[in-house]
Amino acid sequence: MIAHPFGPLFTEQSRVLILGSFPSVKSREQNFFYGHPQNRFWKVLAAVLDAPVPETIADKQRLVKGHGLALWDSIASCDITGSSDASIRNVKSNDLHIILDHCDIRKIYCNGKKSHQIYNRYIRDDLGREAECLPSTSPANAQWTLPKLIEAWSVIREALG
Repeated sequence: MIAHPFGPLFTEQSRVLILGSFPSVKSREQNFFYGHPQNRFWKVLAAVLDAPVPETIADKQRLVKGHGLALWDSIASCDITGSSDASIRNVKSNDLHIILDHCDIRKIYCNGKKSHQIYNRYIRDDLGREAECLPSTSPANAQWTLPKLIEAWSVIREALG
């Protein structure tokens, strides 16, 4: 069983929550979200927000916080082989009240099907709120090109509107 190694990223001004499933091996090593260099999350988010692609963890934190976003994952702990969402078993979900009790989250998006599946199975009924599933930014989701991902994820810009 592997426990999620870091907490959520949000401020009182956060209005949109983006949930991944569980940190990859690279993200666990960096102790921060979307740490694998091939994951397109930061490129997609920067394009959607019309901002430069952040390079450092501090840049990434500023991008998220400065645009009213919050980041976390659906899973608090699980059994996982490497970074494979397909291998995830024995899930314990994160308590999203840690975020929702401190800011006015208007919309929740899941980065990929596994995060959305976990949200719907373990979290939705507790919160009484739906989450929208966006296509995964993972390099494993190769059928989604960067331009297609940016187009799909542009709903975030609208939600922040």
